[in-house]
Amino acid sequence: EVRLHVTKRQDGKARWCADVIALIADPALTAPDFDFADFGEGMVKYATQADGRMDTLPAFADYFILYYNKELLAARNVEVPKTWDEMFEAAKRLTDASKQVHGHVGRGLKNANVVLWSSYLLGTPQRDMIDANRQLITDTPDAVWAGETYRKFLRDVSPPGSIGFNWNECQTTFMQGRAAMWVDGIGFAAPLEDRTRSRVAGKVGYALVPRGPGPEHHCALFGAGYGIPEASRKKGPAWLFIQWALSKPMQLRMLADGRGVPARASPFRNEEAIGRSHFPREFFQTLEASSKIARAGLPEIVPVTQFRDVIGTALTNTISGADVAAELKRATAEFRPVLEQSERET
Repeated sequence: EVRLHVTKRQDGKARWCADVIALIADPALTAPDFDFADFGEGMVKYATQADGRMDTLPAFADYFILYYNKELLAARNVEVPKTWDEMFEAAKRLTDASKQVHGHVGRGLKNANVVLWSSYLLGTPQRDMIDANRQLITDTPDAVWAGETYRKFLRDVSPPGSIGFNWNECQTTFMQGRAAMWVDGIGFAAPLEDRTRSRVAGKVGYALVPRGPGPEHHCALFGAGYGIPEASRKKGPAWLFIQWALSKPMQLRMLADGRGVPARASPFRNEEAIGRSHFPREFFQTLEASSKIARAGLPEIVPVTQFRDVIGTALTNTISGADVAAELKRATAEFRPVLEQSERET
């Protein structure tokens, strides 16, 4: 299993895994009902290296979505926001500090917070954190806009102490009914619907992340794929196993059992699974729609953890009042030689 948001670039450069495109095209090895077109567009691109090699088959995805508290929005007659600007205005209306209820909750802790900032950046014309020449572009006007958006959500409409929030604190806050909206990974949905633990079970709404000022609509994507070692002498049997493990029935079982979000699209339209699930229909609709607009939520680089530390520290500093442009300029200058060195080494 390859964690694409962590080691994709490293694995691709080292050519550790075999290209599965030729295996997919081989009728002697690939079942007639394999249906490669069933895999979500975002995950297929995610599993493909820059040189065109697909060295993993998409296994499961983590799409960032918008969670919202239906009861809180209805009480203030607030519609589900379609843009980040609409979401901020809605969050201001929904904040009631006297009741310890805030319009938004999000990650403020360094490293963890970068994926929220990148969700805003994906909505700009720039979209990415490195350009086509693999140069770092995290201090541009679009990156600053994303940083300003991040700061105002965390400072103005989120709970006190959000500077120390990771996903766990965000989830707990939302589960307690203390936040009206939360943008994070789909993998955190199950506890929200657990009636033994969550005060908002049955009241949770699911929607696509809002649009930004750019011409395209994207949500942040993280995920994993299954690969076959290039050095393997049994690539054929390994490919047969992967086909079974990521077949339509097995991917449907993954979704129905609550073990993860499949890379295939067909499970989201399975009426039997929808009918037996404790999730509402809009949960599945949001997943399928997200699979079509998903784009990598982190740069495909080797030192991705260090990138999250450096940029994340800058973002955390802005919550405390530091200038966004200055912080991103400093962080970009600090990380740029790290990236350049890693590119030379790989």
